Amino acid sequence: MTPDELKSKIVQGEGVSQEFKRCGSFPESDTFETICSFANRQGGSIFLGVSDDGEIRGVNRRIVRDIERNIANVTCNPNVFDPAPAFESERIDTGEELVLRIWVPAGPSVYRYKNVVYDRRADADIRVRDDSQISLMYLRKQSIYSERRIYPYVTVEDLRQDLIERTYDLIRLRDPNHPWLALDCDHMLRAAKLYSRDRQTGEQGLTLASVLLLGTDEVIGDVCPAYKTDALVRRRNVDRYDDRLTVSTNLLDAYDQLTAFAHAQMPDTFILENDIRVSARNIICRELISNLLIHREYTNPFIARLVIDNDGIRTENASRALFEGRVTLDDFNPMPKNPIIAGFFTQIGRADDLGSGTRNIYRYSRLYSGKEPVLEDGDVFKAFVPVPNGASGIGHTESVLSRRVQVDVAQSVDTVDETIARLLAEHGTVSSAEVAQEAQVTVRTALRHLTKLTQSGLICAEGESRNRRYRLA
Repeated sequence: MTPDELKSKIVQGEGVSQEFKRCGSFPESDTFETICSFANRQGGSIFLGVSDDGEIRGVNRRIVRDIERNIANVTCNPNVFDPAPAFESERIDTGEELVLRIWVPAGPSVYRYKNVVYDRRADADIRVRDDSQISLMYLRKQSIYSERRIYPYVTVEDLRQDLIERTYDLIRLRDPNHPWLALDCDHMLRAAKLYSRDRQTGEQGLTLASVLLLGTDEVIGDVCPAYKTDALVRRRNVDRYDDRLTVSTNLLDAYDQLTAFAHAQMPDTFILENDIRVSARNIICRELISNLLIHREYTNPFIARLVIDNDGIRTENASRALFEGRVTLDDFNPMPKNPIIAGFFTQIGRADDLGSGTRNIYRYSRLYSGKEPVLEDGDVFKAFVPVPNGASGIGHTESVLSRRVQVDVAQSVDTVDETIARLLAEHGTVSSAEVAQEAQVTVRTALRHLTKLTQSGLICAEGESRNRRYRLA
């Protein structure tokens, strides 16, 4: 590192991966606490000879080798560090002062200094005492994704057949020539990596991802007893809630239920994009809810939340991130937390390519409210998108049930019927799932419109209830 590069680093200040330390004869205890926290988080650099305010004071040139030896001796002492973290040292001569840079990579273990676990939060070294937080650190350092955990005693009978058929319908709507459509259920599950085999132990079977995506509520409760998503509206009663929806079902239905809840509570200000009317609200809700369900650590008992208040919509969910801090378009590196679940959502049209969600949230938040969103990653991922000024109130005089029905009908009467007409003109036949996906409403809403059109004689239904399709009469 050159002196100019050092000055550039100092200008950035202390942060999650950068620390300044004054150094006398030998490093003090707080230097080793930072080494421990960097190894437990994402790694970082300690600049010995730089004060907290960024002033370069340097280290004693005559004993710099002794300082390096002292760090090596302390970190390798099993009575002090367990296990020993790796580090490298670099001397940076500014011409006037000598700065010693200690670079610590993120390690594969959970490290302890003097029998205490330290984690890095912003620019501070935090003592971790809670067992659940330490367990989360172990989980963060595991090389295998928890969604791939195999449950050999879960069978296809534990999956909902209607969800499997619905998966085929959604894939067909997105791509009529998709290769999964030619596969039977067993081979489709293997192609989607929902049925896996551990190459080390030979154990094989359905995975946690398959249970969450397609399982019955009973098997989901057995496998993930703490899994739950709380959706709250806090406009008048900010201490509790004005309205609430608790979701603990499969991820396909959970997506629909959370989306319908958010649509009913968020103002829908249509905007023009390339001379085409779009609903920024719908796009924002889609990205936030997809992220809430896809990039979530389901083995963590932390309850995911979606909260709508007078300022906007915010979500928070357990994460498994090496990076901690603000997520911006300039420096974010998309990293899949559950690549199998994310891939499945992409195939059924519930999500796009990795990284596009963050870009969409930034883009449409500006169009929606004229303000920037706030995204923060860490052990808990947090997102916030503001609402337009003066548009946070949605009528509180109606009852919760009537409000949901009225908003749902007001937003979907014309658009759903128009969507049905367009899909029939393009494809000849449609299903309720296809209409729901295209119109961004629940399947129940789509079915209500299809039933009304059938009763009026404009369209007719063909097939059994699970495979029922509609065509022009």
